[in-house]
Amino acid sequence: MSSPVEGFCERRFDGLRSLLDENVAAGKEVGVTVAVDIDGQQVADLWGGFADGARTRPWSENTVVNVWSSSKMVINLAALVLVDRGQLDVDAPVAAYWPEFAGNGKDGVLVRHVMAHTSGVSGWENPMTVQDLCDVDASTASLAGQAPWWEPGTASGYHANNQGHLIGELVRRVSGSSLTEFVRTELSEPLGADFQIGLRPEDDERAAEIVPPPPHDIDFAALDPASVMLRTFANPVFPAEEVNSVRWRRAEIGAVNGHGNARALCRVLSTIALGGTVDGHRLLRPSTIDLVFEEQARGVDLVLGLPLRWGMGFGLPEPAVLPYIPEGRVCFWGGYGGSLTVIDADRRMTISYAMNKMAAGIIGSERSAEYVTAVYDAVA
Repeated sequence: MSSPVEGFCERRFDGLRSLLDENVAAGKEVGVTVAVDIDGQQVADLWGGFADGARTRPWSENTVVNVWSSSKMVINLAALVLVDRGQLDVDAPVAAYWPEFAGNGKDGVLVRHVMAHTSGVSGWENPMTVQDLCDVDASTASLAGQAPWWEPGTASGYHANNQGHLIGELVRRVSGSSLTEFVRTELSEPLGADFQIGLRPEDDERAAEIVPPPPHDIDFAALDPASVMLRTFANPVFPAEEVNSVRWRRAEIGAVNGHGNARALCRVLSTIALGGTVDGHRLLRPSTIDLVFEEQARGVDLVLGLPLRWGMGFGLPEPAVLPYIPEGRVCFWGGYGGSLTVIDADRRMTISYAMNKMAAGIIGSERSAEYVTAVYDAVA
């Protein structure tokens, strides 16, 4: 049983549509959504499959899904909006805005370190549960009190679950709004994008059910208990199905619980590809966008164990990891299970993919590689 891919695309993207159809029909996808924007025009907006693992509820035009760490691109864009307004300085200490954060040797941690995953605070020192993660005030205060795990600015260590807490507190201290509120009022609503941090109760009925991935390929038992990787990923450990729970949807876990679809991600993140202005809404100046492409770290990430390049809040092309993402003025990031957005400022193009059947990968998947490749083949 399959649900055909719906939506529209320009004829040059018919191969992309066929690929989506094939993957849904073969069961590689349960529910899927892909969108492409070029020069401010939506040239593909496709969706299909099912919103639940039992394949009883078709994925509709307005289905939304937890996009895991694809959320990080949106929250870093929120921080860049404050940078553009002169309210946040990437070269200022975090403690200039959040004095408590200076404790335990973190007075030298800069805003740019938090955005580029080089702060030394990639996770929690204190034992955490999912409920603790959802208690944003307490878990954020806990981060303020701990010492960095490596010298800030010297290496990247992916801030897997806590970057939203760190950036969220900066947003709150500077703007007076919660991260959830800021994303809604300054990004999603002005751009007409169906994206939110967490999920409102009235949207539960259109939320897709996450279908968990195969077992993780990281053997936590074999890792050094003192390793940054283990301390980041294993505190807390929780099943992927947790994101289907009400407590997860109501929380503000900005690093990993953004909800939307490819159309929404594409709309918001096209801000960078289009030079900072979308349909007359100016969010960033070109000089602020230049920060995105300034390399902040390069080397094997202490948490992910992969060679990565980080710009200001976004990954930069690294052929050894994702060879299908071209070099140039390009940035990207994705989420656990395979969601991915590629922002190509050279081509003024944004490509977004989101789904509910998770793959094993943390950064991209075979499916995301297929879709991105199909788009670039179509525009070549």
